[in-house]
Amino acid sequence: MKFWLHVSPEVQLERFEEREQLDDKRDTITDEDWRNREKWDQYTAAVNDMVTATSTTYAPWTIVEANDKLWARVRAMRVMAESIEGDLGKNGKKRVG
Repeated sequence: MKFWLHVSPEVQLERFEEREQLDDKRDTITDEDWRNREKWDQYTAAVNDMVTATSTTYAPWTIVEANDKLWARVRAMRVMAESIEGDLGKNGKKRVG
């Protein structure tokens, strides 16, 4: 399973600014992060190329809207659970629980 957690530029900016204000997270944001933000369009094109070139029927990409962290985590867990459940069904195993 492959996941791309997508956030909008506005939410990314909010998160960066918030991290700079938190003592325990300040060191997780660097000048490099700010420089890379300026290349948003280039990164978007690269992600599109990556997803197109590497998504397969046996290992597709799941694009997760991640502006809301809780929703993104739940979505990713649901995709994982559905995939595992599907694999168990394909192998003829009975579902437990």
